[in-house]
Formats: sequence, C-alpha cells, structure tokens
Amino acid sequence: MSAAHAAEPSGRYVKSDPYAWPYDGDLRPDNTTLIVIDMQTDFCGKGGYVDKMGYDLSLTRAPIEPIRRVLAAMRGKGYHIVHTRRILVRGEPGWEIIPELAPATGETVIDKPGKGSFCATDLELILRTRGIRNIVLTGITTDVCVHTTMREANDRGFECVLLEDCCGATDHGNHLAAIKMVKMQGGVFGAVATSDALVAGI
Repeated sequence: MSAAHAAEPSGRYVKSDPYAWPYDGDLRPDNTTLIVIDMQTDFCGKGGYVDKMGYDLSLTRAPIEPIRRVLAAMRGKGYHIVHTRRILVRGEPGWEIIPELAPATGETVIDKPGKGSFCATDLELILRTRGIRNIVLTGITTDVCVHTTMREANDRGFECVLLEDCCGATDHGNHLAAIKMVKMQGGVFGAVATSDALVAGI
C-alpha cells in the first residue's frame, strides 16, 4: 500500500462544514438516525399558529421538500427515523405532523413539552437502546427547537449534522445565525450539510 493511499480517510462521510461528517467515518444505517423536528401544522401549515401570527409561512414551509427527499433516501436504506411534536394543544389539527411528512408505520414519534427533544422525554433511552451515535437534524425552527435539540444531543455525546436546507425559522436572519453558531470553533455543536450532500453520502 502506498503512503498516499494509506493517508486517505476510510469509512463513509457526508460532505459538510467545517469537517466531514461524521468525524470518524462510521456512518451506518444501524448507528444513525434522522430526527424530523416539529413539522406540525401550527408551525408550517396554512391556517396554523405561525400563519395566523402573520409570519412569512414560506420560511417554515421551505424545508418540506428537502426533508421529504431525505426521508425517502434514508427510509430506503434502512436508517432509523424519529419525528417530534411539540405539545401545543394535543389532539387539535394544528398539533398534527403535516401530511407531506407523516411518520411511516413503526417510526418513533416523540411528544415533547419544551423546545429540546431530550428534555422530559425518553428520546435518549430510545437512541441508546438502538445503538445510535450519529444524528441528522432537520425541522423547525432552526434557532429554537432544532438548535436546542442539537445542543442537547452534543452534550450527550452524539455526533450531529444539521441539514441547512431542511430547517427554517420565522426570521431568516435567525436561521442564518443559528447555522453560523453550529460551525464556530471547528464545529462546536457538530457540522452543517445540505440535503443533497447527505443523500449522496449515505
């Protein structure tokens, strides 16, 4: 084996910033999960809470198609899938996950009382039991529930990547700032990639 060949990284990586994700190249369906955060009618559906508050609904609807592509790719290759719902008014139409991204049979749905997906839920137990170490983060909003979940996951030792076109915020400046914060200090909370890069990498 040549020295040049020996220096090549082995394993499976996703092209991401500021480092190739996951850092150790150990990307497999059995140790990696996609988390789709709070894609509920109240946050990204017509007539929901965000819409009625007067925010630009296109900003929180923009991730729908990219997430749908990622969901299809990861489902097709046997990756773990988790959906979260933030408890607004349980059982009301606005609380439901939008039909375009509805959970498939057998996929985990976590109902969470706050912004983060780990606080007061059994998400960590589920992930540890399944041997998950890599987390792909998508959903809304980038600056609140997605960012909080990423910080929680990072503190618990999970290797995280945020798909920037698969999340959105009610303020585009906040979305951009949240992404920038992830990439600071060499990837303080993880890495940032696109849906295309993720699909190509898996």
